[in-house]
Amino acid sequence: MVKTHARTVHFPTREEIISFIADAPGRVGKREIARAYSLNKEQKIKLKKILQELKSNGQIQQQHRQHFAGIGRLTPVAVVIIVGPDEDGEICAKPASWDGETEPPTIFMLPESRGQPPLAPGEKILARLTHVEDKVYEGKVIRKIGSAPNKLLGIYSEIEGQGRLKLTNRKTKGEYFVAKSDSLNAESGDLVRAEVLGGRRIGMRIARVIEILTKDGVDTFISQIAILNNEIPVEFSSEAINLADAAKSVPLGNREDLREIPLVTVDGADARDFDDAIFAEVDTNKNNPGGWHLIVSIADVAFYVRSGDALDRDAQERSNSVYFPDKVVPMLPEVLSNGWCSLKPHEERPCMAAHMWINAEGVLIRHRFVRGLMKSHARLTYEQLQDAHDGSPDGTTKLLGHVVSPLYGAYEALSKARQERGVLELELPERRIIIGKNGQVERIETQMRFDSHKLIEEFMITANVAAAETLEKKRQPCMYRIHDEPSIDKIEGLRQFLDSLNIPLAKGQVIRAETLNRILTKVKNTAHTDMVNDVVLRSQSQAEYAPDNIGHFGLSLRRYCHFTSPIRRYADLLVHRALISGLDLGEGSLEKNHKDFCRLGETLSKNERRASAAERDAVDRFCASYLSEKVGAFFSGRINGVARFGLFVTLDDTGADGLVPIRSLGDDYFIHDEGRHLLRGRSSKQIFRLGDKIQVMLMEADPVSGSMIMDLIHSTDSKPLAKINAKLKSNTIRKKIPLKKSKSKSKAGRRKARIKFGN
Repeated sequence: MVKTHARTVHFPTREEIISFIADAPGRVGKREIARAYSLNKEQKIKLKKILQELKSNGQIQQQHRQHFAGIGRLTPVAVVIIVGPDEDGEICAKPASWDGETEPPTIFMLPESRGQPPLAPGEKILARLTHVEDKVYEGKVIRKIGSAPNKLLGIYSEIEGQGRLKLTNRKTKGEYFVAKSDSLNAESGDLVRAEVLGGRRIGMRIARVIEILTKDGVDTFISQIAILNNEIPVEFSSEAINLADAAKSVPLGNREDLREIPLVTVDGADARDFDDAIFAEVDTNKNNPGGWHLIVSIADVAFYVRSGDALDRDAQERSNSVYFPDKVVPMLPEVLSNGWCSLKPHEERPCMAAHMWINAEGVLIRHRFVRGLMKSHARLTYEQLQDAHDGSPDGTTKLLGHVVSPLYGAYEALSKARQERGVLELELPERRIIIGKNGQVERIETQMRFDSHKLIEEFMITANVAAAETLEKKRQPCMYRIHDEPSIDKIEGLRQFLDSLNIPLAKGQVIRAETLNRILTKVKNTAHTDMVNDVVLRSQSQAEYAPDNIGHFGLSLRRYCHFTSPIRRYADLLVHRALISGLDLGEGSLEKNHKDFCRLGETLSKNERRASAAERDAVDRFCASYLSEKVGAFFSGRINGVARFGLFVTLDDTGADGLVPIRSLGDDYFIHDEGRHLLRGRSSKQIFRLGDKIQVMLMEADPVSGSMIMDLIHSTDSKPLAKINAKLKSNTIRKKIPLKKSKSKSKAGRRKARIKFGN
């Protein structure tokens, strides 16, 4: 039963509503809140509106029908999916539905009654959940509501002639037994799909191989594991392939002729497709002194991919391309994505182009969109463009000297506008995994960032804004790229954290991007730089696609959409079609009955998160593969996350992430201060805080699951890492060092000891 608050004479605040929902022990809906606060009919109408706003802002989540729950919390009764046993043999589950921005909570299922068949991976269960601690629940079966698909993805191996299956899911520990007759002649190292059989053999559950997926070893199918685990579509329909193969060049016709304009593409050295080209020149209009004329030209994907055809259906199912270190899963067939829709140098290509005029302060003063025919005059890399600007042109950029200088002139103006409106400026280094010719990781490096990167970003942002403005003016549907302001709870968490650093963030003030920038500027080049950047990033809402505009908080823009990458993002293709419709630019327009933008926006956002998860999974496995030969070595790193069960650590050299389990921190009992992002020893008073520099030993690196386990090197060990590692290299180092067993006898202690990185 929901607890009843004392009768109030005022309508509850949003904070009170959020708190009521979060604290309620049972299901909570509008009726329960109205009853608790004794609301009248008019107040109930107001409450309904506020609940919808809180849901849209991501401050609460909707559960079964009209019931709500706090963000990151599960309802007392929920549908869960069995994941499988962990390394201690306990059955783990995950919520069947989870819209949170973080990993879903871990659910440990209580043992079944005697005589009941054991819970199988993939089985759907209606369970009663008890919140044990942060991100950890215990579940008790109410009833089974779906048979288990019993399908497993794992690596097959043989030990003394007996088959074994190690699953790729990092949450599932232990191996399955596979009889030789059920192996399909799989060989050690094969990636296979299997199904669960009944019973046990030598203490292990039994499985049967039903499909051999690849036979080339772990390093070569790391991306394939991520694709399969995240259910990324990879096959195009035969109808879509036929349409793509039938594509051909486009005549000039009524298009604007842009072929003589020296448009250039600028991408990374390893770019696989080129969908945008840029040009800039001084604006000769006397009414715009110091102004610039910009052109951003984008591949005309809408000409080749029409609403409702097979290519469109496949592209919508994917929603975006997915990029891995060793391959790409494209949104469109290669004949389009790397062919007719790729702006290759010196080849004629149809395009959608934005002519934009900015003043000396970088403010967009007017723009027009055309359908054109262009020819890229050069394919440049970021390094080439930057070197040319810095006075070191190569053979290609030397011939484009008259092109490079205006690009940077326009960029300087756009930078002024960016600074004036107060864009959130987070310093977030990116890692880049280099794959060698043998398919293995050659090295992991930090991605260098030049002004040329920022130049391209500002040109693209300006074109995206122009597209949104045009669609609004022409009263066309627009798939906005929205980014809500941080929720009240997240700002309060940020305030508590900053308070621990004696950095004030006053209550009640309106939070804007520039507010956070002042904090970031204050800590720049201090010991707290990385830590504060991390926490500010975590306070942000997640960007989404939606037809209803709420602006873009991070970019400080009132309206914003995606126009510049229709090869790899379906949202951009929708924007192109809407522009074609609104400006009457011919074939490939938006269907007039296209009224399901709300549903489509949710699908695009969901599939974007799916792609991001797959890309992260692959990166984690590649990093684990690279470091698996360095088990036992010592590394310096930084704490990038603090949880009740341990510390997440990012290594300095590679950017790889791993877990330091709480049991390796010592015999002390550590208290988790969630608001201040730290663990504090109850007896020793030792503190481990987000952003702290620490030294660790790599204990385990598993390429199959992507998990890495580390052990803390305590501060009393003052030996330089270089000397320690040199000594270790002279000895034989085991591939895996056994983890120390937790001495804790409590259930909570055992649970902390078994949770691995990624839960």
